[in-house]
Order: sequence, then C-alpha cells, then structure tokens
Amino acid sequence: MVFSRYLHGVLIAVCAGVMGAHTVAAEVVSIPPVSRVEVVLASQYKNQVATVKEEFTQAGMTNVHFQFFRQGQPPQNIGFGREVPADKAREAIRLALKYNLGVGILLPERLFPPRFVTIASSNYDDTVEYPIDQATLAQLQNETLTTEEFHRLYHRLTSSPLAPKGRY
Repeated sequence: MVFSRYLHGVLIAVCAGVMGAHTVAAEVVSIPPVSRVEVVLASQYKNQVATVKEEFTQAGMTNVHFQFFRQGQPPQNIGFGREVPADKAREAIRLALKYNLGVGILLPERLFPPRFVTIASSNYDDTVEYPIDQATLAQLQNETLTTEEFHRLYHRLTSSPLAPKGRY
C-alpha cells in the first residue's frame, strides 16, 4: 500500500516535470513569420545569388531557395500561404518586382503551406492563375493593410471561379 502511494507520487512528479519541460521548450522556440521562400530567377542572376539572398534576408526571409529559368523570363506570378504577415508579403512583392520585372498573376493561398512564399513558379498552370493589373497590385502593397486585411483581399482576388482557357 505504501509502495503504491510512493509509486503514484513519483509518476505524478515525473509527469509534471515532463509537462514543465515541454512548456519551457515551447516558449523558447519561435516560429519564423515566413518558413520558406522559393524563387525562380532569370539566368542573368546566376552569378548574383549571394546579393539576392542577402536582400531576402534583410527583408526577414532567411530560408530562401533559388532556381534559375533556362531561357527568357520566368512567369510573373507570386503566391502566399494564409499566415504570411502582410509586411513580409509586401517585401516579397517588392523583390518580385525588382528581380522578376513585375507581378501579373496571383496564385491562390490554398495551394501553399501557411507561411510559404513562391515567386515566379512554373509549377502551376492557367487553371489556378489569377491575372491582376497594376491597380490591384497597388492595393496589396498598401502599407496600412493589416495581415488579416491583406489576406482577406488576397483571398477575394484568388477565389473567384476562373473561366476555362486553352484546351480545357
């Protein structure tokens, strides 16, 4: 009987210690605002990867992966996950305008993990591409938009049904 009480007391103490360790560990680990950025660059930037990567790092996006378009200009698209902060999304748009010569297509957030950004991806076809004009892009770049407002606008721009094009 005494041994049983002793065993229960030890098990409770071990469980409390484990739960406390998890709580402390959860407080120490911070989640980055953007988990991954995938960028396709024109081949002219192959020798400037360090410079371009530094610009993304200064913008707060450290996990950046580059691919290079073999010929011509990569597609002028951009896509964001639903939890990318508005300030990081605006920075990604700014960098896309600089290195991709424009943004004319939005990709819907439902295609991506929550804190993911893609610039100039050729992985998507016209069934998920939402063309935008410069006025609409300017709305997304509005500095006064909160993250919630940004994603509400982004979702509205990328959720309407698309008319089939081409062979579809």
